[in-house]
Amino acid sequence: MPRDPEPPGRVHVRRADAVDLDALLALETRVFRSDLISRAQYRRHIDSDSALVLVATQTGTLLGSVVVFFRRGSRNARLYSLASAPEARGRGVGAALLRAAEQAARQRRCRGMRLEVRSSNRAAQRLYETRGYARGGVHRGYYEDGADALRYAKALD
Repeated sequence: MPRDPEPPGRVHVRRADAVDLDALLALETRVFRSDLISRAQYRRHIDSDSALVLVATQTGTLLGSVVVFFRRGSRNARLYSLASAPEARGRGVGAALLRAAEQAARQRRCRGMRLEVRSSNRAAQRLYETRGYARGGVHRGYYEDGADALRYAKALD
């Protein structure tokens, strides 16, 4: 089924589908050095009822993605990954994806969103903090390369 045309110049956020796999993998390898999501994992997440993969596009170009997990019986969603293409940074892509992820969590009746972010990723920390996320603890050695993660959470109701 053809997609609806995007408004020119605006960042458009939509649910990812299998057609996006190549672009998602390319973005993943451009943005992250470790803890990469594989093609099989993306495929599973795209088809899963307990995960949501959203993409941000502009004039047909994929500029960012977000992966959110929903656990049965939990009132908290988990923002697993948020990626913004280097050339799209500072253009509101991350904020648009975060807003859409929060809205999806609210629609699923989640009361909160939790996430981990690399302790060295100051830009992401600023994004989360300006969107109302509170920093919690530190998870030492969280990432594959041994880097620490900071925990953040936000009430959605």
